[in-house]
Amino acid sequence: MGIRMGRARRWTGAAVATAALTGAMLAMPATASADASFYDPPFDPAGTSGAVLRSGPSDLAVRVPTPQGVFPAQGTRLLYRSLDANGEPNAVGGTYLEPSLPWNGPGPRPLVAIAPGTQGQGDQCAPSKQLNSLVSYTPPLDLFTEYELLSINTMLLQGIAVVVTDYDGLGTPGHHTYVNRLAEAHAVLDAVRAAQSLPAASVTPDGPVGLWGYSQGGGAVSAAAELQPTYAPELNLVGVYAGAPPADLEATLNQVDGTALTGVIGYTINGLGEAYPELRDLIDAEINDRGREMLQSVANQCAPETIFRYGFQRTNDYTRTGEPLGAVVDRLPEAKEAIAAQRIGRLQPSAPVLVQHGTMDDIVPFGQGRRLATDWCALGATVQFSTNTTPPILPGLAVNHALPLVAGMPEAVAYLNDRFAGRPAPSNCGAF
Repeated sequence: MGIRMGRARRWTGAAVATAALTGAMLAMPATASADASFYDPPFDPAGTSGAVLRSGPSDLAVRVPTPQGVFPAQGTRLLYRSLDANGEPNAVGGTYLEPSLPWNGPGPRPLVAIAPGTQGQGDQCAPSKQLNSLVSYTPPLDLFTEYELLSINTMLLQGIAVVVTDYDGLGTPGHHTYVNRLAEAHAVLDAVRAAQSLPAASVTPDGPVGLWGYSQGGGAVSAAAELQPTYAPELNLVGVYAGAPPADLEATLNQVDGTALTGVIGYTINGLGEAYPELRDLIDAEINDRGREMLQSVANQCAPETIFRYGFQRTNDYTRTGEPLGAVVDRLPEAKEAIAAQRIGRLQPSAPVLVQHGTMDDIVPFGQGRRLATDWCALGATVQFSTNTTPPILPGLAVNHALPLVAGMPEAVAYLNDRFAGRPAPSNCGAF
């Protein structure tokens, strides 16, 4: 994909500044963890979706005090109203980041909603908590750092405001409903509404909005893009970047089995049980004691600990029959229906979308990402599909899943900047 030299220089400058800023902060002490009571929702979080239920300052670990304020942004922690997978009111945590740098592009300052990649399922993994500590550690293996800072700072250093959702149940009561299409889409879109309603925010309700996400985040923004025309039509959504989106959950779960990220299947099962309680007894009847221990354990872990403890294991070790969980799902109609309901690609986004995917992705299958782009094209959406052809590197270790995120950032940043500038969105529908 060609990138105009001016935009390429802006991207390079932002990337270098991001790396320098992050490196300069490595020696900074972490701030105190967020007060747990902040995440306890009011008794009745009724009202308008996106309404702010609670807010407070968020002193980012990666920051530099200056005479003009905190660089690169002043954070505000949020608890906002949204809807869960069943359309019931819930409370979701998040963080709004007001840039200290001006927006020098055309029009009002844009807002980008960043949907995080896999964080884990323990409440301590919520991005609004992790952003306050450069590195958090709970012995023996719970070591985590908020890797989304790369994407966040890339936006802030261009003067673009950012809001980051924690998703349903991450930090707040209940299991995080990992990769649940509706819950994640609602959380992303309502985070935008919450940010736009903050009195001190420089973004406005009619200002331009972009969505950004990779992996779990790519699926979340894809689902949000589909739902936005009906769920949040008032938002001025001008562009979406979706990297390696798990649009077909069944295909993704089958591929991830036996890789470094086998344990995320436990996140998914816990999340299904949270969203659809009628599945809990069915699941329990199909797993053995080792499977029960795995589900209970990952429910309180961040992703690195899950990788350390359950990486490269296979789910047939967790079932009473010795079948992989994919085979178990195939013979449980209720479970199969719940997973099929997470399929993305059946609704047309009204905003243009850039979909990126690595051809050798060893976690989220390339074929289902391509299918998502094809399905959207067939519905009449404006879609640019971009591939990364890095050859296989240590298959199953997730290298080929992670590398396209970094390699694709220049194109993704330029794509959103072009949408904020009002340039026509490209489409290569029919060419892939």
